[in-house]
Amino acid sequence: MSATTLNDFQSSAAELEHAASAAFSAADSADALEKARAEFLGRTSGRLLGLQRLVPSFEGPERGVAGRAFNELKKTLEGRLEARRTELESHARSAAPRTDLTMPSRRQFRGAEHPVTLVIEEIIEIFRGIGFTVATGPEAETEWYNFTALNFPPDHPAMDMHDTMYLADDVVLRTHTSPVQVRSLQAGPPPIRVVIPGNVYRLDPFDASHAPMFSQIEGLAVDDGISFVDLKATLTHFAQRFFGATRTRFRPSYFPFTEPSAEMDVECRLCKGTGCPACKGTGWMEILGAGMVHPNVLDAAGVDSERYTGWAFGMGPGRMAIQRYGIPDIRLLYDSDVRFLERVAR
Repeated sequence: MSATTLNDFQSSAAELEHAASAAFSAADSADALEKARAEFLGRTSGRLLGLQRLVPSFEGPERGVAGRAFNELKKTLEGRLEARRTELESHARSAAPRTDLTMPSRRQFRGAEHPVTLVIEEIIEIFRGIGFTVATGPEAETEWYNFTALNFPPDHPAMDMHDTMYLADDVVLRTHTSPVQVRSLQAGPPPIRVVIPGNVYRLDPFDASHAPMFSQIEGLAVDDGISFVDLKATLTHFAQRFFGATRTRFRPSYFPFTEPSAEMDVECRLCKGTGCPACKGTGWMEILGAGMVHPNVLDAAGVDSERYTGWAFGMGPGRMAIQRYGIPDIRLLYDSDVRFLERVAR
């Protein structure tokens, strides 16, 4: 672009305004408008840039006139470009499929804590109220902690491969949380009162009532003069707090790490003790196993079994959650179905 006089400059400016305005108006898409913008208003090769380069060639008052004319032209073209861009965007919105505002919105699911987590937290809180603290331990254990220290004989069936998951010759995924009892006894002298939540692993089939990995929570109390009466009183208190007013009973049982051993039942919450399929017609539902800590366990952990006695219990929070929330299949506890968690939260 060349302009030798101010009149030529002003004429060139008018021609450029006309050409640019026509190109902007003819653009029928965002891409076409961008192409027109680059042609006339591009920062490196736009036609307006050529006109700007002529301004310094004028001297005196003419340079001021040319400069003001250039600035006015630039402002005008930028305004027309933005106006055309707004028109194209408005046309695009009107041409798009309209949203049906009468359609119901998609419901957003509300998450909740897992039912097993809720049960574990409630159990821990009940025992905290009577002086127990929480203890934890590793999920990978040696055979000594998982079996030997707990008075399992070397030929006990639980040590076979069909029940236990072995990571190495002497390392297993713990089959119960009882190894933490031994670790708690080793950590310091009695008195000891702990509850022990955690995951355990067994080679069980994954079906409606079994899982190869599940939660367990145990309790341990060791002190001078602790008796089976203390065990029954503590667990009865727990059952009353957890299930509400209910009857309880203890039945003789056997566990290698307790002697004597017992299983605790509560009155079936579904039939109120009259008998139903859920309780197999007995009117009772088993909730835990317990007993007095075997002297061999105390000795293995370095505790004087002649001076101290203690008791322990173990229960499955998953099974207790099934009873509390009426869950028909234990596999639901392992799914990621938000609808299930939302229903349980209610």
